[in-house]
Amino acid sequence: MQVIRGVWDFIQMQILGMKWLNDLIGSGLTALGLDTSNRWIGSIQFFVYDVIKITLLLCFLIYIISYIQSYFPPERSKKILGRFHGIGANVAAALLGTVTPFCSCSSIPLFIGFTSAGLPLGVTFSFLISSPMVDLGSLVLLMSIFGEKVAVIYVVVGLIIAVIGGTLIEKLHMEKHVESFILTAGSIDIESPDLTRKDRLVYAKEQMLSTFKKVLPYILIGVGIGAIIHNWIPEGWVSTVLGSNNPFGVILATLIGVPMYADIFGTIPIAEALFAKGAQLGVILSFMMAVTTLSLPSIIMLRKAVKPKLLALFVAICTIGIIIVGYLFNAFQALIV
Repeated sequence: MQVIRGVWDFIQMQILGMKWLNDLIGSGLTALGLDTSNRWIGSIQFFVYDVIKITLLLCFLIYIISYIQSYFPPERSKKILGRFHGIGANVAAALLGTVTPFCSCSSIPLFIGFTSAGLPLGVTFSFLISSPMVDLGSLVLLMSIFGEKVAVIYVVVGLIIAVIGGTLIEKLHMEKHVESFILTAGSIDIESPDLTRKDRLVYAKEQMLSTFKKVLPYILIGVGIGAIIHNWIPEGWVSTVLGSNNPFGVILATLIGVPMYADIFGTIPIAEALFAKGAQLGVILSFMMAVTTLSLPSIIMLRKAVKPKLLALFVAICTIGIIIVGYLFNAFQALIV
């Protein structure tokens, strides 16, 4: 068991966390006669290290996930979801969301397509909540920072929020609050052509490049913010505002996260820096969930498809769920970190 633990620690620290890369960059800066304890130099080290680390993990994960996703085009996804009923359909939709788009804005067109195809509204909302909040990429990236327990629990509670949220919307019979053009659009079931392995590899490569180009600005912004937090914001200030001394830290982090627009890859460096400064785990994860699920651009896009009452219900369910999860993570932080 000790050997297995040692191997896993090596994977987490050196392969996922790439601590060797941070040491290498630090040695390189030192060789140039620069003092890494200096705030400016430390910020440069953090920025270069995190950009390279996230880029490498991002490209690898997107390539793998896109290859898997090539087996689940929209037409096939509709058929898969159509086979399930009741809460099983919500669970299937939430799980399907883990292998589909990486941000909320790119999930909404699929949500509209599924709703137009006649899938139950609650099922499509379970997908809409799950898709940006939890995916295979978030599992691996969170594991590289917080460890496997936190990463797995984060994904599980994200799926639970998606299932409960979709089920509640279904029980409230909110179909009349979907814009009429969505309900009357119908769908055209065109079978996707069979792809060869080469086709799938090409598709995965194209998706990787396309997604990377889209998220790169947010990675650079996120890492930049992370570098400022890591080297310039006093630890005591972060602990006071977002630590255990502030019982409203989770609510504050959730409200701050909502207007922002990024995906899991852009929030990771901010989360990493906040955690190093003493912010509570639940506060950090609430911020990440709010940014990825309730970004202002995605809410504006969703408003075109649903009426204000349903939109408000969606935001309320997600917000309450995120806040509850944040406080639960805070309560059990000592047991899982």
